[in-house]
Amino acid sequence: MNELQKFFEVNEQNLMNKWVHYFDIYERYFSSYRDKEVVILEIGVYQGGSINMWKEYFGNKAKIYAIDINPLCKRFESENVRIFIGSQSDRAFLQEVINEIPELDILIDDGGHYMDQQIISFEELYPHVKEGGIYLCEDLHTSYWKDYGGGLKKSDTFIEYSKNLIDLLNSWHYAPEQSITQFTRSTYSLHYYDSVLVIEKRKIAKPESRVTGKPVIDQSSFDADDTRNKVKSVSANETSLFNKLSNFVKKKN
Repeated sequence: MNELQKFFEVNEQNLMNKWVHYFDIYERYFSSYRDKEVVILEIGVYQGGSINMWKEYFGNKAKIYAIDINPLCKRFESENVRIFIGSQSDRAFLQEVINEIPELDILIDDGGHYMDQQIISFEELYPHVKEGGIYLCEDLHTSYWKDYGGGLKKSDTFIEYSKNLIDLLNSWHYAPEQSITQFTRSTYSLHYYDSVLVIEKRKIAKPESRVTGKPVIDQSSFDADDTRNKVKSVSANETSLFNKLSNFVKKKN
């Protein structure tokens, strides 16, 4: 049991509600930030329990920002904790928040869990995560829950939206280089877990394939129709697909 789960299990103060398997995910991606000057934004304050957990876990050097739609959540502000009141689906409000805070090391979306909230928050806030930072969106099971606008394979859920990010991550291999989005150039990886997506942000150059060593088998003995090492030109259909995918993510620097 890691330190985050230990905090949760003995918590008798502000209420918290967490799926237990989240703690291992948090530990995997957040542990390197402990006791450092880390900047965190959490969407969703609720009863203030997670704010207390992050303060304890990250230490006194952490600067924590949070967003909630309930004005009563301002009561949880303290030294190194600032809370903004507004809707995570309000693009103008999110831009106001960005203008007030430094670039983020960690962003945790534990807000309202509705589809538009998760999508809009990602589009507006991901560009504000610094290079080397983490964007974590949790409770993605709502993408399958009707009450939250979800449904299996429903096209406008956050899960289906995020699947397009996989194609954008790999767009070096099918799109013209001049059309590669800022998302592709700044995203290292996407990690899916039960109900959680973690995105690691890192500057990415065009992938390079290299060959070393000497052949030991006559190359002509391989199937002449083998196209594994041949570069495939981008078809008009693929270009169209790329343009559609690009609309999912803003081209921000």
